[in-house]
Amino acid sequence: METYTAMRHFADSWGLLAMALFFVATVLFTLRPGARKGAQDAADIPLKDD
Repeated sequence: METYTAMRHFADSWGLLAMALFFVATVLFTLRPGARKGAQDAADIPLKDD
């Protein structure tokens, strides 16, 4: 039962911090200035003629 308590405390503190940092990094990566062209190219793939 001690392992569960230790893992629970870890998840409540550092695990939450890691998930929050991952979320912020993902949003910033997606919204970076150079991402628009790549996203537009990917969005246009289904509309391209073969």
